[in-house]
Parts: sequence; structure tokens; C-alpha cells
Amino acid sequence: MKAKIFVTLKKGVLDPQGKAIHASLTHLGIGGVEDVRVGKFMELTLKETGRDEARMRLEEACRRLLANTVIEDYRIEIEG
Repeated sequence: MKAKIFVTLKKGVLDPQGKAIHASLTHLGIGGVEDVRVGKFMELTLKETGRDEARMRLEEACRRLLANTVIEDYRIEIEG
């Protein structure tokens, strides 16, 4: 079973890395980009378990390690 976890900064949290990328795109002449937000992506391969158990374990992993829930949101997608 595969799982994908997307971690992004919450709305309202400043993203200096995103701002730097946005400025660089502008300097390179790449227009039309209104905003850039930088996040993290993780792909995990899990031993076969039920989807509910897998989601529960992944939620715990996100809350305890993978995301700083004070300033970050996360989204979990389970395949298979």
C-alpha cells in the first residue's frame, strides 16, 4: 500500500522561501505567477493493513513528526 503526504504552511503563515522563488521567477521574466507557497511531499510504502488502520497511523505520524501542526497543514492520500 502506498501513501502520499503533502505538508504545507497554513494560510496566513509567511513563506519566505516562496517569496524568494516568486521574486526569482519575476527576475527571470517568468510572469503570471501570483504567489508561491513551498511545502513538503513524502511517499511512504506501508505493509498491508486496512485503510482505516493505515490512516490512523499516518495521522499520528503527521501530528508527532512529519508536520508542525502549529504552522502547517497536512493531507494524506492512500493508494491501493
